[in-house]
Amino acid sequence: MTSKVAHLPARSVRYLEAGSGTPIVLLHAFPLHANQWLPQIDRPPRGWRVIAPDLRGWGPAAANALAIPDTIDGHADDVLELLAHLDIARAVIGGLSMGGYVALALAAKASSRVAGLVLADTRASADTPEGRAKRDRAIARVATEGPVAVARDLASGVVGATTRAEQPDLVDVLHDFAAAVTSDGLTSTLRALRDRPDRTELLYSIACPTVILCGDEDTVTPLAESEAMHAAIAGSRLVTIPRAGHLSNLEQPAAFNVALSTWTASLSPRP
Repeated sequence: MTSKVAHLPARSVRYLEAGSGTPIVLLHAFPLHANQWLPQIDRPPRGWRVIAPDLRGWGPAAANALAIPDTIDGHADDVLELLAHLDIARAVIGGLSMGGYVALALAAKASSRVAGLVLADTRASADTPEGRAKRDRAIARVATEGPVAVARDLASGVVGATTRAEQPDLVDVLHDFAAAVTSDGLTSTLRALRDRPDRTELLYSIACPTVILCGDEDTVTPLAESEAMHAAIAGSRLVTIPRAGHLSNLEQPAAFNVALSTWTASLSPRP
């Protein structure tokens, strides 16, 4: 695994990379960064080149990010710019939670660039009125409590009951991830999440290979959300990750890796 920096015309992007072969891009959850994918970067599926970028406003270079997108489509444009820089015409796009929203945005605006989808612990629907109000309250808290405190609080509530009981140190790791944030990065991303469009109708037009993964203890995007996406995307595969909450790739990395490797091995011919 190597940590690299892509120097784009207007900014620089840190990304992790491992393996070689068919590219698969993994997009992180909120409020984390690319290091969320270390368990997958450390064991890339055979024959695959795994790339995990920091979305703008997140990660060690968050303080240097300018004009952070306040739409999910803006983050999708950033991913397309990185792919162009890396001379990647098509890639499998994977995302967990917020990363899944960005993956669906890419499928909507540049389907020819998406060779396959990995949708983990995410949903196609927009925020409910209650969800939007919760985002607004979090934005208001940033001004009074600071971005790190708010981000760490948000990160604490996403793991499953088994993880809280058996892996309490993982919450400390999430707090470290969430510390790499600025006020602009946090508030801009909260607005992007709050205002993202509903992608439910898009699901019926997705024709690329798709796998949907969900922790069976996920209370943020419950299994019913994944089941609905599975029913809508023709030919998709649904895998439940036992004893995992919303961050299934971190909470149960071995099971997640088996599911990912089994799916990538099933793709023939390769994307």
